[in-house]
Amino acid sequence: MKKYFLLLATPLFFFLTQCEKEKDPHFLITQEKIGKLERKSLARDLELIYSNDSIVQDTVKLNFGSGASKIKVFERGGKHLLTLTPNSDSIPTIENIQIKDPRFSTLNGIGINSTFKEIRNKCSISKIITSMNNVVILLKDSDIYFTIDKKELPESLRYVSTASIEAVQIPDAAKIKYMMVSWD
Repeated sequence: MKKYFLLLATPLFFFLTQCEKEKDPHFLITQEKIGKLERKSLARDLELIYSNDSIVQDTVKLNFGSGASKIKVFERGGKHLLTLTPNSDSIPTIENIQIKDPRFSTLNGIGINSTFKEIRNKCSISKIITSMNNVVILLKDSDIYFTIDKKELPESLRYVSTASIEAVQIPDAAKIKYMMVSWD
């Protein structure tokens, strides 16, 4: 009897442990999708894509025919998920996505609550761009980029806008200010 129980319990245990490791597809960031949103999704289809969620657009711009500059997606219940920016094509798709909800993450577990150390250890950094108040981290072979506030940097680097900053100068514990995806 114990042998039969083990034969039945082993596949069930394997199935349950595999399910725990898989990411929720509604919050997974890949090259072609961010949750329910696909790279080829049209801006006009957002109401259908997020039919169970809330979409907030600038109605003044929509009424004058110039299209929405920012489209905010909220989960039912009010949690801000994404801020979308459509491109200006004749049939607009989504060009930029700002990740607002920490449940969104890449296959290797990077999300807005990640630190610079996690980004450096799990991703290949292609370039670091310094601006007046922020540092932008661009990844190799990815549309994802991160912004880190200069307040997270050592004081000697906070007030210099022209100096280029290297990855080794950014503290491991530096927090992400913005996580963005740019689909051209």
